[in-house]
Order: sequence, then C-alpha cells, then structure tokens
Amino acid sequence: MKIALAQLNYHIGNFEGNLQKMLEAVENARRQGADLICFGELAVCGYPPRDFLEFDDFIRRCQASIQALCQASHGIGIVAGAPTRNPVVEGKDLYNSAYFMYEGAVIGAQHKALLPTYDIFDEYRYFEPARVFRPVEFKGHKIALTICEDIWNVGNDNPLYTICPLDEMRPYRPDIILNLSASPFHYGQARERLHVIRANVARYGIPMFYVNHVGAQTDLIFDGGSIVMSPDGQVFDEMPYFQEGLRVYDLAEVLRGGQQREQPKEKIALIHDALVLGIRDYFGKLGFRKAILGLSGGIDSAVTCALAVEALGADNVRVLLMPGPFSSEHSLTDARQLAENAGIQYDVVPISGAYDAFLNALKPLFGDRPFDVTEENIQARIRGTLLMAVSNKFGHILLNTSNKSEMAVGYGTLYGDMCGGLSVLGDVYKTEVYALAHHLNSLPIGRYARRGIIPENSIRKPPSAELRPNQKDSDSLPEYEVLDRVLFHYIEGRRGPRELVEMGFDEALVARVLRLVNINEFKREQAAPVLRVSPKSFGMGRRMPIVGKYLS
Repeated sequence: MKIALAQLNYHIGNFEGNLQKMLEAVENARRQGADLICFGELAVCGYPPRDFLEFDDFIRRCQASIQALCQASHGIGIVAGAPTRNPVVEGKDLYNSAYFMYEGAVIGAQHKALLPTYDIFDEYRYFEPARVFRPVEFKGHKIALTICEDIWNVGNDNPLYTICPLDEMRPYRPDIILNLSASPFHYGQARERLHVIRANVARYGIPMFYVNHVGAQTDLIFDGGSIVMSPDGQVFDEMPYFQEGLRVYDLAEVLRGGQQREQPKEKIALIHDALVLGIRDYFGKLGFRKAILGLSGGIDSAVTCALAVEALGADNVRVLLMPGPFSSEHSLTDARQLAENAGIQYDVVPISGAYDAFLNALKPLFGDRPFDVTEENIQARIRGTLLMAVSNKFGHILLNTSNKSEMAVGYGTLYGDMCGGLSVLGDVYKTEVYALAHHLNSLPIGRYARRGIIPENSIRKPPSAELRPNQKDSDSLPEYEVLDRVLFHYIEGRRGPRELVEMGFDEALVARVLRLVNINEFKREQAAPVLRVSPKSFGMGRRMPIVGKYLS
C-alpha cells in the first residue's frame, strides 16, 4: 500500500480555496499511485477556526467540503479533518473529527479525544471528547486514526489527561497509526514532536504517518515537518519545514526501515524562516501586498525590514526615516544604507518641526515643568502618526518593530512605536534579534541586492531610542544579556521571584524586572498580533490580568 501525506497551507474559512488545494493533491497522489492520502486536522476549514465554529453555516460548509472529497475518493482513500455535529444533546455541540472516505462514501471516522486547553489552545470550548475508539480497515490493514494531541499521552504519562486513545485501540491490533495534526511552531517544537512520535512507535511497535499543517494563521505559524517513522523508531522521512508539499510512501519500505532523513533544527534559522512565512501569509491571506515601517538605523527596525523584504519583495516594502532633535547622524546614515542595500523605497521625513509645534501647543499646560518621558513619548507618537498616515493613504500595513524584551518591560510608547498591524519581533528577545541580524547577513548572495543587508554599525552600536541627548537603553534597563535571561525564566519558565533569586539573580534586579513586566500588561493588551516563535508568546498563549497585584 502507498500512503501520501499532503502538507498544505490552509486559509481559515476559505472553503473553496482549501477544497481546491485538497482536490489537486488528491489527483497528484492518484497519479503517483497512492492508495491513500492524508490531510491535516480540521483541514477543510483551517486551524484554529475559533468562534467561527459557533456558526451553523460554517459547519454546513465544512460538511459540504467533506461531501466533495467523498466524490473524489473513487479509487483512492482520503483522510481529512473536519468538525462534526454531536447528535447528543448533552455535551458540546461538535466533535473534532478525522473522516476516512473511499469510493464515494465515509467508511470510518474517529473523533478527537484529548482536547488541549492550555497556552494557545482552547479546544474544550467547542468540542466534545471522543469516547469510542476503533481502527478503520482499509485494503487489508487496520489503521488507527488519531488527531494531533491524541498521541501526546503515551500510555497515560501525561497528567493532563485520563485516557490514552491508542491504548484504547490496542486490543484491535492496528497495523498503522495515522495522525492528523495542526501543530503550531515554536523553535523547540520539532524536537518535541519527534520525541513524542518515537515514544508512540516504541510503545506500539507499528509505523506512524504524521501530517501537519504549514503556513501562518495571524499569529500562529505552522511549520509542516510531517513525519513518517518506521517501527524501529527511525525517522524514515521528515518533510521540509515552512513549505507545502506532497510525498508518497510505500508502506513495505517504511516497515523495513533503515532510511533516516531528518530536517536541520538550528534555532535562529528556524525563527528566521518562521517569521518570513508569518509576514508573507499575514499579508497574503488579508489581501494586502505592501508594508510600511519606520527605519531608525537601529537593530530592531533593520531586522524587521530585512525580513519584510524577503517575505514580500523589495518593491512591496517602503520605509520612512524620521530624524528628530536627538537623532544621531550615523543613525540616518545606517538607515539609508540598509534601504539602499535592500533596494526599497525610502523617504526622509524630519519630525523636529512637528515636535516643536507640539511643545508650543502644550507650553501653556506644561509651563516650566522639566523635560521627561512625556517629551520622549511625543516624538514616538509623531512618528507613529506619520507612519499611520502613509499606511492609510497608500494602503500599506504598518509593521511593528518592537522586540520581546521591550514589550515585556513596557519599553515602548502606546500609539507611538507600538503602532502597527503586525508585530514581527514581539516574540524575539533582543539578544536573539542580534543573532537574527548575523544570520540575515550570512545568507547567500542573491537573497538581497547586496550581501550583508544590515549595516555593521547597526549591529555594533549600543542600542538607543534616541529620544533625549546621548540616550542608551542601558540607562533605563539592565544589560540585555542579563535582562533576557530573567525574562526567559519568568515568562517561558514561569519561575517566581524566590526561584529566580535562588538561581543566582540579584534580588533587587528581579523585583524591578518583574514589576515592569506586570505593570505593563495594559500595553500588551493593546499591541498588534505577535508572530509566535517561542513556547510562551505574548497574546493568546499568555493571559494575565491587567490589574493583578501579584509581584507589583
């Protein structure tokens, strides 16, 4: 038997587009002699559909897509994910299901049992868990259908759950495991995924065919990396990351094993590829083409610009250089050099005149009060207004350039440098931004107009917002090498203040940093969607009260 895995980029709610992609994949698999083709979790509607699932018409259109796939299943089995209505009044209205179609009919279906309700996941809001488990028989093989999280409780070793779906199917002695996934990317997910799949294969002694989504859905990025694992626990094949694809596998060869083909998993390279895909899909799926951002000569805007050029093309990226009363000459030079390296349109729009006009208008109110953060924020808000004006006038989407370190401690101005339709680096710590810059500058000739897109001075100089004379970030914040470690252990590691001090961090530093994080939650609530590349991103996956007292 030959099994095809279709790793596709779906678009939430785009039923016609998703169905067309799937039908084309079916014909492609048929031409290659496949007996069976497998698509991902909730493939017909895209993942995560969230509250679209509460619309009857949405579910009706999902079922219409399943019927269309049924009609295409003559001579080839098709497995695809879709929501199913729950006929029982008690419980949730829907199941998250895997349909098995062949010769114009549904010959089997398996509902998802383990419904993740943590971090970015909220599936129990919509779905009823499965309570019946049975393999589907197809061409002499018993196939255990599982959906994403169903394989993440190997032998009941996951305390979140009380049932192991594959253990429930074990008495039927299945020959193959098919897993339909929609597994969002973070930089460690690929390794965790392999570990879980290998643990399942070791427990049950049968091969697994695991198919994942690829593409971005607003803040969530799906990396693909679909996997075929032989019964010996070796990775027979791992499909490319961040690319659509279809591959056909001969079950007999997979059972023999011996082949091992994995994708490289270097952290910064993965983050780079994820962010490029995240930008490209955000624009493409919204129907926009062009981006605007402010280019300051600093590292964050430089990296954001380089990623946008790679994602959208130089003709679709425009930048404003907005020198102010405290801007250094080298910042303007660095920004201009990057724009010329990238071959993008740039305009110089000085803000000193507008800044003076604001100060004059406010002088009757401010009187002789000294210069402080108010005047700094006015400069940032003037720049934000200019960028939004160009965005409105020309139909561009403004890209936000703030990094995760800044977002964490509130080192950004609401309605100023926090403006934007998409936060590109909001899940990338400052130290990782520097690593991304070096990675971008190491890319082969041909990726940009000139190798080394980011000027070395933007990388070497001390970071500064340049909103007051001789300002440096380190005037207000700890050095980023220290700050980022504290933030990582607090945000990703969920370590409390006592634990952080026990790890060796200074007690006063811990108290200061954690207070900054917690009192600035109101800013993050108003920020643009953040492309998720870490295990704990700001946004849907981290829900904190704005007025909470803890550690404040």
